[in-house]
Amino acid sequence: MDKPVEMFDRDYEWSALARFITDEQSGATLGVVSGRRRQGKTFLLDAACRAAGGFYFGATEAADAESLRRLSAALTAHARPATPYHFADWSEALDALLALGAERPIPVVIDEFPYLARANPELPSLIQEAFRPMRDQRARSRTRLLLCGSALSFMGRLLSGNAPLRGRAGLELLVRPLDHRLAAEFWGISDPVLALKVNAVVGGTPAYRREFARGDAPAGPDDFDDWVVRTVLNPETPLFREARYLLAEEPDLRDRALYLSVLAAVADGNATRGGMAGYLERKATDIAHPINVLEDAGLLHRDSDAFRDNRATYRISEPLIRFYHAIMRPVWDQLERPGSAARVWQASRRRFVSNVLGPHFEQICREWSLHHAGPDLFGGLPARVGHGVVHDPKARTGHEVDVAVIGIADGGKPPLLAIGEAKWNDTMGAAHIERLRHIRDLIAKSGRYDTTRTRLICFSGTGFDDKAQAGAAASPDVHLIDLATVYGRD
Repeated sequence: MDKPVEMFDRDYEWSALARFITDEQSGATLGVVSGRRRQGKTFLLDAACRAAGGFYFGATEAADAESLRRLSAALTAHARPATPYHFADWSEALDALLALGAERPIPVVIDEFPYLARANPELPSLIQEAFRPMRDQRARSRTRLLLCGSALSFMGRLLSGNAPLRGRAGLELLVRPLDHRLAAEFWGISDPVLALKVNAVVGGTPAYRREFARGDAPAGPDDFDDWVVRTVLNPETPLFREARYLLAEEPDLRDRALYLSVLAAVADGNATRGGMAGYLERKATDIAHPINVLEDAGLLHRDSDAFRDNRATYRISEPLIRFYHAIMRPVWDQLERPGSAARVWQASRRRFVSNVLGPHFEQICREWSLHHAGPDLFGGLPARVGHGVVHDPKARTGHEVDVAVIGIADGGKPPLLAIGEAKWNDTMGAAHIERLRHIRDLIAKSGRYDTTRTRLICFSGTGFDDKAQAGAAASPDVHLIDLATVYGRD
């Protein structure tokens, strides 16, 4: 299977699909493909069907009987049988899909599967029965059935616990957003500062450039503000209301006002359960369920504190939603009036730096440390990268650590490979290095980690002064990471 030339990256996903689809072993197999909306799942699966001569069916919100009629018509047009299909039930339809693979491996895609399952909750059980190991229709078929969906909460439950399809799938593929480096390449942005700013607004969702921004990317660093005004804050463009639609499209979010308020609390800097509860003037137990639902939907992410047990912070997973809650939602009535975007953006730029850019830069630094940093930088392979607060008993205060790189425990205390500080808008100096040294001493006294080889990492979006550079040159355990390095442009 040759990947289409117009498909950007997705090499890993295409290879996984190709191996699954072209597997010559006998017996029909089941695969599950999931991912947030706008990531290109439909494009990916439709292209795979075209390349392998398979069958693609896109479900819609409809009654069960209507969906069966649509599937009958689509399969009739694809297979061209002697008499048109008129499926009486899903068992009959599934057997017809299995029959497509009678002679060779063939992909069969059911996109937006959650729509069908909501209309007919028995459908997963019917698929389980159709894929029963010793069933003749399955044994004689080499259909590669791919169920795809964007409702992460639903798709996550499809193969978990006691779900009917648990243990049935031979492929579980999650289509993720492009990381910061690929996103910069996709948007055609070579300047790292501009790339980070754009990424903080729209993240790595491919559709936001091609369909939603209609190919409009900032022409250069000086065009970023104008781009935000004309593309993101413009009520005439699809991006303007996208963050609101993303929330509305999640099937498990019923009390939308409450979920919006929880996200607004996090966007305003209230990252703990207690902080969110205080912001909403509710008890922490009252918001436990909304937090869990937002986590399952992939809109909130829980980060455990690397230095304190039973403490976690939350961050908004989708950059556009964070941008919406930090910048757009507080002044929505003004933005809906055409011509107001420039004035609103002018007044919001400082908030953008503090509430959007700064936290996004910290998260990008953590992701870079885990996935992109050279093997020698930390002196070991990171097992996980997080952040947290280190208690200083003498000063009776806590020190925030933006980046904590933890290695693999080998029978003893896990090694703390590095701790780091990330500053988007500050030129870092010797004081930042000394602060990290002090924090390392505090961690060593706590005894939680092995700190004998802990390195100190300074991340800056604007650079480092002469004293910081001299300190790094004189100390092999100190490293300075600029934005060019984070974007692989060093």
